[in-house]
Amino acid sequence: MPVAVVTDSTASLPAAVVAERGILVVPLQVVIGAQVYDEVLADGATDGSSPGATPAMVAEALREFRPVSTSRPTPSALLEVYERAAADGATEVVSIHLSGQMSGTFESAQLAAKDAPVAVHAVDSRQVGVATGYAALSAADVVAAGGSALEAVEAAHARADSATSLFYVDTLEYLRRGGRIGAAAALFGGALSVKPLLKIEDGRVANLEKVRTAGKALNRLEALVLEAAGDRQVDVCVAHLASHDRAGQLAERLGEELADNLGGREVWCTEVGAVLGAHVGPGMVAVCVAPLLP
Repeated sequence: MPVAVVTDSTASLPAAVVAERGILVVPLQVVIGAQVYDEVLADGATDGSSPGATPAMVAEALREFRPVSTSRPTPSALLEVYERAAADGATEVVSIHLSGQMSGTFESAQLAAKDAPVAVHAVDSRQVGVATGYAALSAADVVAAGGSALEAVEAAHARADSATSLFYVDTLEYLRRGGRIGAAAALFGGALSVKPLLKIEDGRVANLEKVRTAGKALNRLEALVLEAAGDRQVDVCVAHLASHDRAGQLAERLGEELADNLGGREVWCTEVGAVLGAHVGPGMVAVCVAPLLP
């Protein structure tokens, strides 16, 4: 392909999808204690030379109160990917990443672009998780159809902008530890024993609603997903950390309720990657609703 599509591991795309679509993935890192790991892709394949961090490893470390932190890819790591794409025949690169409001990954892409041997179009999805992944897939669709790099950039922005990312967490503590939400908000949630529903808004984590019990929170999350889908054709993904049963049941219900919106496509259900998992903690359940581009 004359245009290569690059994204990062937080986009949560399965390795099989990445390989099939020819998307290049740059891993973020997870630090557990003193050990640095590359993030593991959604189906368990690693990308990089260091050992891979699994969601289970991160969930266990958080439960045991071991130090867990995350790190963006360096500009040199992204530059290596751009150089590899050029060596494989690409004349331009579209590099799509998680929100620059929550990670320095987009900044690393911008810095690497300055030294790349081909033109690199860095895209801040202003999203997290599979919403970024859907943006990368839409860009890859444009490229596969013979579109230009700028048309792929436009498609990525359009898909990310139209996506709705909602999630439930058992506690705001992990988001507070990672600096993704204020200490006052975390204290408020814990003091009232509420179960927070959150959303991605303007590239950041924002409060949506507070519900008293986990069951009510998940029921409300389901209703919000149906509202976000409306009568549009959409892709839907349910993601979780150490909450297989709840996520699986929600995905099954959404598949039935949104059958007309899905047009034969399945609701994806996956465990969130180690990097995002480090910030949301065990028990998190998220849903992304991404309308198809016209």
